[in-house]
Amino acid sequence: MSTQTSESGNPAGAGVFRSYEDDRNAPSQEVLYTTSNGVPMPHPYETQRVGTNGPLLLQDFHLIDLLSHFDRERIPERVVHAKGSGAHGTFRCTKPLDDLCIADIFSKEGKECPITVRFSTVGGESGSHDCARDPRGFSVKFRTEEGNWDMVANNTPVFFLRDPAKFPHFIHTQKRDPATHLGSADDSTMFWDYLSQNPEAIHQVMILMGDRGIPDGYRFMHGYSGHTMKLVNKNGDWVYAQFHMKSNQGTKFITQQDSATKSPDHAQKDLYQAIERKEYPSWKCCFQTMTAKEAEELWEKQKINVFDLTHIWPQKQFPLREVGVFELNENAKNYFAEIEQVTFNPAHMVPGLEPSADPVLQSRLFSYPDTHRHRVGVNYQQLPVNSTRTKYRVANFQRDGNMAFYNQGSRPNYLSSIEPISFRNRSVDLDKVHGEFTSNAVTFLSEIRPEDFNAPRTLWEKVFDEDAKQRFISNVSGHMSTCRHEEILKRQIAIFREVSDDLATRLEKATGIKGYDGIANMRFNGTHNGMASSEKFKVANGMSAKVGLSAQPNNGAPSKGFHPQESIENPGTNGTRVNGAATSNGVNGH
Repeated sequence: MSTQTSESGNPAGAGVFRSYEDDRNAPSQEVLYTTSNGVPMPHPYETQRVGTNGPLLLQDFHLIDLLSHFDRERIPERVVHAKGSGAHGTFRCTKPLDDLCIADIFSKEGKECPITVRFSTVGGESGSHDCARDPRGFSVKFRTEEGNWDMVANNTPVFFLRDPAKFPHFIHTQKRDPATHLGSADDSTMFWDYLSQNPEAIHQVMILMGDRGIPDGYRFMHGYSGHTMKLVNKNGDWVYAQFHMKSNQGTKFITQQDSATKSPDHAQKDLYQAIERKEYPSWKCCFQTMTAKEAEELWEKQKINVFDLTHIWPQKQFPLREVGVFELNENAKNYFAEIEQVTFNPAHMVPGLEPSADPVLQSRLFSYPDTHRHRVGVNYQQLPVNSTRTKYRVANFQRDGNMAFYNQGSRPNYLSSIEPISFRNRSVDLDKVHGEFTSNAVTFLSEIRPEDFNAPRTLWEKVFDEDAKQRFISNVSGHMSTCRHEEILKRQIAIFREVSDDLATRLEKATGIKGYDGIANMRFNGTHNGMASSEKFKVANGMSAKVGLSAQPNNGAPSKGFHPQESIENPGTNGTRVNGAATSNGVNGH
């Protein structure tokens, strides 16, 4: 069989079994036109028929082969992040993180690995406009010597939600209306209806409707993990962490008015052509870190929840620590094979990186690989763009399924004592890293609280200048103009009023709609109201406070006493939070 399935066993004079790289790099001048089974054909346009004017013949395999494959060229597009661009490059460690993390890729200066990056819009279809006002996906596949690490990020540090079951509902509202099939540019009713019932989205709405809502291509935007993860060091101690990718090109934005003058593929064209010109874009990679004790104190003193995707970590308290830089220096030779079929999974972590209890992250650990198995196929990780680049030969007991290519030969498909495989010793004590969870099962739905408006208020009052505020009001009021129900906008203006009365007043003037005075006398479909003026407004619509109220006192945060004493006493670092000399007390110092 070796002569039929591999290159090495072919007899003298026979052809060769071509590799992926051989096919990828072969120019058209070196190939011969054939059918899919390798039979040469004289011309791709010829058909077989009865006489010169009769019907076609079913025996014309060349035509049937051509049409049948053509009918199946498309795979399901991504439900979210369908429109995207990408490229390949290299990550290089510039400042080791070995005091905080045992991951090999961060172990020493100069350590490198190949990467693939995919940028995207979120809500639109695969043919939608690159300059839509929408968050951007920013995913990186680090092919390390310990396996693939996928950083599945966005260009904003927060998102619209913190309760994972809301995600499918939210995305439905960003798509087309099920009756009219119109998007939010022509009918924004669903968009604002969701937001007016889920006020914790306000921080992301402020960013989306501000200048960062339309970045000027993918080169000029930052990337953020948004989610909290854990870094584990050689002593088995850990810290919470968030990952940042800072554009070395700086940031640029496009106004709503100017976006109409751009090509639908503006971001794709800009990225591709820059790399072709050898103007390679790069990003500095940094971590914010926080000890378990600091996480509890951050909640108790400032009501910032490290497990909440709508909250941010103040950088003055938790400064960025540089760990490396990556550069994109190679365009895809085949977009479908290398960008459309590339897959990213937040559960793909290497030793030294672990997930936190962030509920939206926990949900994504399942949903991302699940969608890849549906969209690309159960063996999606065998595709070259998704496969690992480790020095050791990878083995497991996953077998068969559609399009199994690397099916592990004749090796046993179970843990065999006759032909055993090798194992690596455990490097992370999972009991220690994730040992804080001992509890009864509870139902949980977050509630809106005053602290949820602190960061949005800072954005409006201290970050936006007057020109930015005017653009913001114009963007919001213009988008609201296609909403069909005034009641939705009254509610949304009330949510904006909790950010700033100045903001709400400007919106009322721009829209001609008088909003409510605030949210104290409002009930919400999607969240409990922790700012309610009375009990009748406190519980989410359709729910009762009599049995099993799903609002919890800590709103899902790691409150005082959440972590075991061991985690408090061993803060997980023998260095400093910022680059430079280690602190003497071995704690993440300021």
